[in-house]
Amino acid sequence: MDSPVLELRKLSDVPGTGGQIQQLGPPALERANSLAKPEDKEDFVAGRIALRHFAASLLDVEPTRLVPEYHCPQCGPGQDHGRPGFMLDGGPAPVALSASRASGWVLLAGVVHAPEELRLGVDLESTGKATFEGFDDVALTATEKRFLSTIPDQERDSQRARLWARKEAWLKMTGEGLRRNPAELDVLDLPGLRDVTERALPEGLVAALALG
Repeated sequence: MDSPVLELRKLSDVPGTGGQIQQLGPPALERANSLAKPEDKEDFVAGRIALRHFAASLLDVEPTRLVPEYHCPQCGPGQDHGRPGFMLDGGPAPVALSASRASGWVLLAGVVHAPEELRLGVDLESTGKATFEGFDDVALTATEKRFLSTIPDQERDSQRARLWARKEAWLKMTGEGLRRNPAELDVLDLPGLRDVTERALPEGLVAALALG
């Protein structure tokens, strides 16, 4: 099996967001229209369009041949959330996908012709997201707190965000999401989970990838 392909895109650079919004499918369109802030809607739409074009490039097909089909382990298929996927010419497109947005960027991950049981999760986080008071108590295990205590003060916010990105990536991969208490999930040394370091990220962003 090939390693996941990763692509980072600036949401404001995603072309055709206005003209392609109808191609996102009814569930995503309903969700987009429910967002109160125009900038949130624009980012959501751009992220979905970026994922569609990313999948098309991996499969070497035209994006118009791909019909979004999200599947939530709890809610089933046909959702506006859950594991991203596409139908291709009437059947499931042979690609495993994950995506994450943060601070005007979207990080995309994909594996073409992956085994049916393969799952992946990717998460992109701003280092400022994990700085609020009480974060450690609601998000980190005792082992992770001890790890943070060994980190120089000036690096702790970044490390907190890295730990959170790892948790989000893992929970996307398993399909549990935040139904599982993140403070009970230790992500310091899980097999198949790693920081994204093979490509430069904009300053203030960290990312993680889970594959299993």
